[in-house]
Amino acid sequence: MRISPPWWKPAPPVLSCCLAVCPAHLTRAEGAPAPTPVCGFDVMPDGRALPVAAGDIALTGPQGSAYRWLHFDLNDPALGHWAEAHLPRVASTALLQSETRPRCDAVLSGAEPGLIVNLRGVNLNPGAEPEDMVSLRLWVTKGCIISARFRKVWAADTLRQDAENGQAPASIGGFLTALTQGLTRRIEAVTLELEERTDASEEALLGDGPATELSVPSLRQEVIKLRRFVTPQREALVNLSEDNSGLFPDQTEPLHEVANHTKRITEELDATRERLAVLQDHIDAQKAAKLSRDSHVLSVIAAIFLPLGFLSGLFGVNVGGMPGMENPTAFWILCALCALLGLGLYLWFKLTKWL
Repeated sequence: MRISPPWWKPAPPVLSCCLAVCPAHLTRAEGAPAPTPVCGFDVMPDGRALPVAAGDIALTGPQGSAYRWLHFDLNDPALGHWAEAHLPRVASTALLQSETRPRCDAVLSGAEPGLIVNLRGVNLNPGAEPEDMVSLRLWVTKGCIISARFRKVWAADTLRQDAENGQAPASIGGFLTALTQGLTRRIEAVTLELEERTDASEEALLGDGPATELSVPSLRQEVIKLRRFVTPQREALVNLSEDNSGLFPDQTEPLHEVANHTKRITEELDATRERLAVLQDHIDAQKAAKLSRDSHVLSVIAAIFLPLGFLSGLFGVNVGGMPGMENPTAFWILCALCALLGLGLYLWFKLTKWL
């Protein structure tokens, strides 16, 4: 069919520019390699979890599913391009940051509101220090959860195992509750271990244990590093329980309990830190007392031997007229005098309570 000329008009310059730019942008987005998730599940309302098909990393699950969970490794170089292309700018920036702190912020702009949630968990990976906490970043919307981490987070791995066994949380709120509970339980276990080690150091200090001086500074460092992220995590969990943008109103109370649990852990860490500070002060006081005692003993010894040294030096000069030079017992008489003088000084120091 022929189209008459009046139906066709040249595109405006701005539209022509957009037509020239958009195809190239779409080509780059489509041509970029897709990231491979660590795991992905479509969770049904009854808790059944269906593994996401290979290559299917859409933000929406099939019809009838409660939500879709995609868990990524931040070491995947393709994740950055995918996040920038499919997530809001503020969400992708928060997800890809190299350094994070616990937070929970609602993002109401964009096509679909969501939550930026950054959490921390103890590092239980082999060869790692538990207080060297691992980060977990999440972007949560009404029907999708995007999570990402650099190092393995065992609380997230437990949720993966539950999903594989058909026991996944049936809602997004239930997922976040189970995740935060798992993180908090593991933090509490490490906190209790630090308390037990503090008790052992305290007992060793009272019993003059040999390893106390070395263990207390390392314990203080571990407690400080752990508390550094647990305190803001408590605030993030409070925000998560109070300001969740209506995504999971049924989970407000369980999340509030997790926040209270985290607050108790923070208080226990504060108490442990104070106890270790008191132990360190006691160790420093013991060192100062020992140094003062040793210096006092050395001063008394020097005071006793100072007159003895003077006498021995006086009678050791090679000049004429020295008394006892012709007496064969003069040396022993001098030794007896020195002994009596030393004994007299010792008794005098005892009477004056210098010793």
